[in-house]
Amino acid sequence: MSILSSNRLFPIDPSTRNIAKKLYKEIREMPIISPHGHTEARWFAENKPFKNPTELFVTPDHYVFRMLFSQGIDLSELGLSSTENNVSIKKPRDVWRTFAKNYFLFRGTPTRIWLDYVFENLFDLKETLNKNNSDLYYDVIDEKLKQKNFLPRNLFNQFNIEILCTTESPLDDLKWHKQIIESDWNGRVISAYRPDNVIDPESNDFAENVEKFGEINSENSISYSSYLSAHFKSREYFKSLGATSTDHGHPTANTFSLSKQEINSLFDKSLRGKLDKNQCEVFRGHMLLEMARMSVEDGLVMQLHPGSFRGHSPEILKLYGKDKGFDIPQPTNYVYALKPLLDELGLNKKFKMILFTLDESTLTREIAPLCGVYPCLNIGPPWWFFDSVEGMTRFRRSVTETAGFYNTVGFNDDTRAFCSIPARHDMSRRVDCAYLSELISAGQIKEEEGHELAYELSYGLAKKAYNL
Repeated sequence: MSILSSNRLFPIDPSTRNIAKKLYKEIREMPIISPHGHTEARWFAENKPFKNPTELFVTPDHYVFRMLFSQGIDLSELGLSSTENNVSIKKPRDVWRTFAKNYFLFRGTPTRIWLDYVFENLFDLKETLNKNNSDLYYDVIDEKLKQKNFLPRNLFNQFNIEILCTTESPLDDLKWHKQIIESDWNGRVISAYRPDNVIDPESNDFAENVEKFGEINSENSISYSSYLSAHFKSREYFKSLGATSTDHGHPTANTFSLSKQEINSLFDKSLRGKLDKNQCEVFRGHMLLEMARMSVEDGLVMQLHPGSFRGHSPEILKLYGKDKGFDIPQPTNYVYALKPLLDELGLNKKFKMILFTLDESTLTREIAPLCGVYPCLNIGPPWWFFDSVEGMTRFRRSVTETAGFYNTVGFNDDTRAFCSIPARHDMSRRVDCAYLSELISAGQIKEEEGHELAYELSYGLAKKAYNL
């Protein structure tokens, strides 16, 4: 008995399916390049056992608890602590039982595919999780987590991860990354520079963050020129520990080119909390351009993840903090938004930028045409809500005809759930092989070209795009 079908996600037509399976067979064991994500470097630095199944699968994964919350299950029932109660009063096993009882809610979702993959391939569980086998699941997983083979570093090796990129703020001292480098383990875990909390005037404690940022980098944060110097120094520090990219999670893709007088004035007001909403947007947009200029200087690849309305529920944000499932996609413009940046750097051969979107309507209309002509631009893979079978398929159909395959950057898992990494990459590889098999069957590409593309989409393009 098996939870998973060996033919999952492949075309229904037998001849096309056979082509997909041939392509997949050649790349299924390729090493994993994970160039963007949110796992914790601390896991690999300390290499301690994961505490229990709940803390491994439920509490860190907003894909899981947002679905459960949508069906009336309170976050406190899922082991999350609130500002009113710093420590969860729910026992891990009880949380797991709630999760198992409601596992049917994930039917048809990518979360179900990822979890089933992990349960079967990593823990040898052959029945679909439900309320009746909840304790069996918990006991099997809990027991294995105590074994040496299930320590974070050993799982990293078992998953065949070649490179894992985390994401940290410039206020982070990267001590866990340093500890990994100084250890006798050869796993490659690097960071990406995510300066949102010292760039966005609307972020919590912005002025205090900027002050701390200046102190860390021995710069006077009151001066805009010193503030920029702090960014240069911080980026160099990240580079010294292996970083090859930056990441920017802005509400929009807007960029602005301001005069020295204009940006100095905005910066001064930002530290005093005197910017209105429009001025905050202008400041962020100018800083995106400044970050792009710095990328030309230091060679870090720039990632832009715009278009999320974060913390849509103020009540949940207040009680439980950010990243609790209430981040919602919103319309995002790129053609006009990026023009100031592209006017200055769009033809600069030293600049490289990867564009992501949560607004699928822009893929065919804006992003593919932009990335299909500007040498500095690449298209990031389906992200967040579109990190799914249908999302990946729509992505290929939306961008390939205009931008081709080689202006895309493969796949990244963008996850906090460590064990889902191989599951997510497997799903991506299956979907891409299915798409390639259709092109081969239709006579649009030759089969040998399909094999070359399968390799690039699963491994080569990501390594090249991120300078890995």
